[in-house]
Amino acid sequence: MKILGNKTAVMPIAIAAALAFGQQPASAQGLFDMLFGGGIRYNPQGEFPPPPKPRKVPDGGGARISSPTYNTYRADKLVRVDFKSLLPAPPPATAQDAAFVPSVTGSAFRDALAGLSDYELFAEPDIAKALIAYYSANPDFIWVTGDAPNTRAQDAVRVLGEAASYGLTPADYSVDVPPTTASATPEERTKELVRFEMALSARVLRYAHDAQSGRIDPNRMTGYYDFPAKPLDLEGVLKTLAHTQEVRTYLESRHPQNPEYQALRVELESLQASEENEIVVDPKLLLKPGETSPELPKLLTLIARNLDDEMGGDYGEVLARLGKSEVYDPELVPLIKAVQKRSGMKGDGVIGPRTVASLAGASKADKIEKVKVALEELRWLPSDLGSPRVFINQPAFTASYIDNGEEKLKTRAVIGKVTNQTAFFYNQIKQVDFHPYWGVPQSIIVNEMLPRLRSDPGYLDRAGYEVADSSGRRIPSAAVDWGAYGSKIPFSVRQQPSEANALGELKILFPNKHAIYMHDTPQKSFFERDMRALSHGCIRLQDPRGMAAAVLGTSVDDIAEKLKHGHSTENVTRVIPVYVAYFTAWPDMSGKVEYFDDVYDRDSKLMQALDATEAARAPST
Repeated sequence: MKILGNKTAVMPIAIAAALAFGQQPASAQGLFDMLFGGGIRYNPQGEFPPPPKPRKVPDGGGARISSPTYNTYRADKLVRVDFKSLLPAPPPATAQDAAFVPSVTGSAFRDALAGLSDYELFAEPDIAKALIAYYSANPDFIWVTGDAPNTRAQDAVRVLGEAASYGLTPADYSVDVPPTTASATPEERTKELVRFEMALSARVLRYAHDAQSGRIDPNRMTGYYDFPAKPLDLEGVLKTLAHTQEVRTYLESRHPQNPEYQALRVELESLQASEENEIVVDPKLLLKPGETSPELPKLLTLIARNLDDEMGGDYGEVLARLGKSEVYDPELVPLIKAVQKRSGMKGDGVIGPRTVASLAGASKADKIEKVKVALEELRWLPSDLGSPRVFINQPAFTASYIDNGEEKLKTRAVIGKVTNQTAFFYNQIKQVDFHPYWGVPQSIIVNEMLPRLRSDPGYLDRAGYEVADSSGRRIPSAAVDWGAYGSKIPFSVRQQPSEANALGELKILFPNKHAIYMHDTPQKSFFERDMRALSHGCIRLQDPRGMAAAVLGTSVDDIAEKLKHGHSTENVTRVIPVYVAYFTAWPDMSGKVEYFDDVYDRDSKLMQALDATEAARAPST
């Protein structure tokens, strides 16, 4: 999904590829020419059918394919629960739920329903519908026994009150528990209890939904988010709670049941109990060896606090000796490089904003926000993330292969530019392509190739690209009137396998509507950068052979052998989910939460959506 942009790095490769494929190199005209025309001559073989006659486009060919946008999130409006259908005489036994067994309080419940005639309870539309459906089929109390809330209700109220420990907002689930007052008449007490019954059921259903699926629908936020619905049988939730005393166990089981979720909860609790950072380092610090700054001792103090046994053995002595120095002594450079590499940076020994951020970190408030966002995002994913799995964390610029709780492979990755963002979704790995073709996305054909094709329609023929019509028939690029098309091009374009191919030697596919996959790249220098949002949206891997070997369950040597035999495809026979994820706070395999820059500014957009949801829920009673 990428094109290359470094002509000095790719030019020799492209020329070598031309020679290898028996083509003649031309004079350098920039990388775009080398990839899309002029640099590699290609003569199509065989007879081609004529291209279809195009219709002239009224816009003069200036149309573009735009990237997804971010929407102002609009939460579902609450509706008043309509209790009217519960008020008439109870339905005949045949209409009741088959699992319903009337209790001694059943008649008391029916008598109490009159107390709902003027009750204003607001809930989400699906919850309001589920309440009426459940109590129509099961006319009895869940949360009340006799003239008081029962132990089941007490457990539920406690769980709802602990919502903050999951990064949720307790006010969203607040329920007024009827006080025990001798002054209340029996009629008043009955009205209080039946209203409490309905309110608690409504808030328990909201809690169960939020715990399982999150408070917002991520797909409403932007086209960059793509998650399947996580259906929840709301009536089934109430049925379960009506027949169990393990209310806490059941409600807590609605949350994701994976170590990452638990690690984020522990981090949130720790942050909320902690003091604000007492050591504050200038976030704009830029310090090179030999230079002086009063900020350096602060940074060295933070390093000393987090020394593990290995780094302590290597650098403990020099840190103890120079830890209070304001001069960046050359002896400290190996220590700084080691710290940088441990944080995923390239380790150049220059202390800059990224180094400071990795050591001094964000403020307590910023970290809490990142963890709350991460908890919400994790609720969009399956509760069990699966093993083995591939996990790509875009803000960390890494891709990992995880099996049986162990990170067997972790490699640097390049993700989409801010203007070509990588989507957030999950799928399943299907196949590995060796020496792949690159099917050029329509957005690149329209936005980047088409302007050149209008004046030079044959350059794709010369550059080793194949053009095909909607039936798959090959057509010479030179025979197409490219100027007749706007944003809808009735042709496909693909680049042949070569050393200059934008996908390099390997492609790992997990079919999805975003046309995103993992692949190799000729632009190896990109992996030396700390900020690696540089592609057209796909995931470039520093170690594609290692990842291919992992998902195919073989060795890197076997992958190298397969690559000797040209283009081929091998299916992945195991179930391996892949998460193309976006977490600015994420635990490593030991449970330590790491923090990353919000390269696409998605956290603030998610917070806006959460604020909108809280505002929509505010008038609820």
